[in-house]
Amino acid sequence: MSKLASQDQFIDLSDYGRPFGRWLANSLKKTRFTPIDVTLLFGFSGLVAVYCILEKYWYWAGFFIILKSLIDAADGELARLKNTPSYTGRYLDSVFDIFLNFMILFAICYISQSSFWTSIMAFISIQLQGTLYNYYYVILRHKSAGGDATSKIFEHKAPKALPGEKQATVNIMFRIYTVVYGKFDRIIHSLDPLAYKVKTFPNWFMTLVSLYGLGFQLLLIAIMLPLGLENWILPFFIGYSILIGILIPIRRYFIA
Repeated sequence: MSKLASQDQFIDLSDYGRPFGRWLANSLKKTRFTPIDVTLLFGFSGLVAVYCILEKYWYWAGFFIILKSLIDAADGELARLKNTPSYTGRYLDSVFDIFLNFMILFAICYISQSSFWTSIMAFISIQLQGTLYNYYYVILRHKSAGGDATSKIFEHKAPKALPGEKQATVNIMFRIYTVVYGKFDRIIHSLDPLAYKVKTFPNWFMTLVSLYGLGFQLLLIAIMLPLGLENWILPFFIGYSILIGILIPIRRYFIA
């Protein structure tokens, strides 16, 4: 089940795990496995990847990084198949992502003997890149007829719990989400505050933006590690942020 209407679907370079995610979700549809169970599974895969990086098992690190992305595509698919969307799962997914990003980058910092501040800059860069992708993608989903609206464009207050989840749990997960993502969201929103007013985004533009999707970012890391480029990963993602200064002006001046 797609998050977008057919006319709004685009080539998402970060969503290569979707076919596997759909297969896994369909395989689990009639089981007791929940979307949150799948989220926990991709979290475990990410932790194994961190361990492999620290031990310099480059190919295994790349394998588990990609596996994490493949499994990550299944929790939302399973929620839609079982008709059990939840804000708890949506926030848990995002919180796992940011903590795994942090751990992966600092594992690379450790093995490459990079400076602490280089790692911080790379982490901030990768999060701002991902936030830009999510900002435009969530706007598109809200504009698309029948699009998935579980994610909000502006996370100002905890949403009302959906059937099957507790409001107290949603409130806690929302607070955690706003602590770890709030500043990144505010920075990107301030750079393009009127993006939510567009009628839609062209497919070609969203494909460009998907260069900043988490799946594509992780794919780049998974490729660079076995190629012996571990010392270049952190500087690369710092420099990769230059696209922010290209994508936002394109949106602001050419897409209304």
